[in-house]
Amino acid sequence: MNLFEKHEALLKKAMDALHARTFFAAFPEHPAPAIYGETADADGQAHFKNQLGKKFEELKQTHTTGWGGQEESPYTQEPLSVLYPMASVDTLISNATKAFHTWRKVAANERAGILLESLERMKKRFFEIAYATMHTTGQGFMMAFQASGPHAADRALEAVAAGYEELNRFPAHALWDKPMGKFNIQLNKQWQAVPKGISVVIGCSTFPTWNSVTGIYGSLITGNPVIVKPHPGAILPIAIFVAEIQKVLAENNLDPNTCQLAVDTFDKMITHQLAEHPSVKLIDYTGNAAFGSYLEALPGKTVFTEKTGVNSVIIDSVDDADKAAANLAFSVNLYSGQMCTAPQNFFIPAAGIQSPNGKISFDDFAQKFAGQISSLVDNPKAGPFVLGAIQNKKTKERTTEAEKLPGKLILKSRTLENPFFKNARTATPVVVEITADKKDIFGKELFGPIALLIKTQNTDESILLAQEMAWKHGAISCAAYTTDPSVKEKIADAMALATTPVSFNLTGGIYMNQNAAFSDFHVTGGNPAGNASFTNPEYVAKRFTWVGHREPVKQNG
Repeated sequence: MNLFEKHEALLKKAMDALHARTFFAAFPEHPAPAIYGETADADGQAHFKNQLGKKFEELKQTHTTGWGGQEESPYTQEPLSVLYPMASVDTLISNATKAFHTWRKVAANERAGILLESLERMKKRFFEIAYATMHTTGQGFMMAFQASGPHAADRALEAVAAGYEELNRFPAHALWDKPMGKFNIQLNKQWQAVPKGISVVIGCSTFPTWNSVTGIYGSLITGNPVIVKPHPGAILPIAIFVAEIQKVLAENNLDPNTCQLAVDTFDKMITHQLAEHPSVKLIDYTGNAAFGSYLEALPGKTVFTEKTGVNSVIIDSVDDADKAAANLAFSVNLYSGQMCTAPQNFFIPAAGIQSPNGKISFDDFAQKFAGQISSLVDNPKAGPFVLGAIQNKKTKERTTEAEKLPGKLILKSRTLENPFFKNARTATPVVVEITADKKDIFGKELFGPIALLIKTQNTDESILLAQEMAWKHGAISCAAYTTDPSVKEKIADAMALATTPVSFNLTGGIYMNQNAAFSDFHVTGGNPAGNASFTNPEYVAKRFTWVGHREPVKQNG
């Protein structure tokens, strides 16, 4: 049985899920011993710890010239001291160019089999990847396990399924028979999907696998070699993914340089040089808007970006104010607001919001919200693990500076001690009340645990401001609370025009931060927050070009 046959049933399920948009998860998100094995957690943690202070020697890419790495744990604020093989941009390009001319000729089903085999093997390393993610990003263990392991693998599988479907959308050959009266013109026609060339995937510091694997697997399934350029502060999680891909490639007599890891350091970054190289045809990027816009403007490149956005919450009326406040408080606390889908701007009418128990004033809801944040933060069994740690020192500084914004300070940020990591870099959410005319403040992303409660004239103004923020500055997510069907329709229509998805009336265990593979399109590609979407047909179809050849049918006699 070849690898495609081994994984064909899973691929078929994934393709069906793309169309159904219902719940589908190939990789269980719960780190239960019954699923992953009794010793999986301990083994993964041991593998991670054993890697610290050593060279990462699993990669099979060639022509490397030295070793480097500058990762630091947000939990210990000490270097991981993991070193990775490094190579010049010219070497990486040369390796990829050579690999391209083999990989592009590998049949789509064979490519799919290899990629799905790599994901199956990744499953055995989810715990190791989780600890690597914790100590590079600051995510809590549960998020690190789910986002960098099962959820990332599901997103990768989604990209493979979408790419495979697009590659098989049209026939490889056909007989073209055109009646011409007394005779027919017959042509043999054939088509091939020609990959565009070298792909560079530029990773981010907060979600090093989840935000990268879709581009990696999307390019690989469509026949393009990939150079993975991780953020210098978060290398190890994606290095493990690349290593597993390379191992499967080598085992199948294919060039492991088909997927390379391009490590650089903060003092000598190679991102510009890679992106501008004329041989690079595809670029995937997650990060700040300025650099993303620069990449989008590069000539001769097909670029897929996820940039910064300003995410809004519109509060009109609620069934249960306490449950709504609790849900929103969790969204702000989750990974200390260091998610591209985290809420920032909370638009609330000055006259208050309606509820079954009567009108709730602006101030009362603000206090409920702040109280729910503090309640979660102060819960020793939840707070430190939901908040995690702050990945970047600048994020912590930004959170502290937010307390000085021209408005009313409702909740001050503070440091929270983690019971397992006394030196963890932490910051609890800051909540500030400001007026609706302060667009210069809320009209930009304030990355981190920062919540702005914006007092509007009414819900209509709230909707207009949320829409304006998405149009002008981009938005990846939006939440809304209303018990009025006509207001719900008004919000849905306004935000749809701003190409921003809305989560309505969330309470309980689902939050506006979360996106599910095979069902939710992550980023729409329609507003300034990004030009691509995980994962629609365009996301994979733009990575190759259909080329057709034709020839007259030879007549017998």
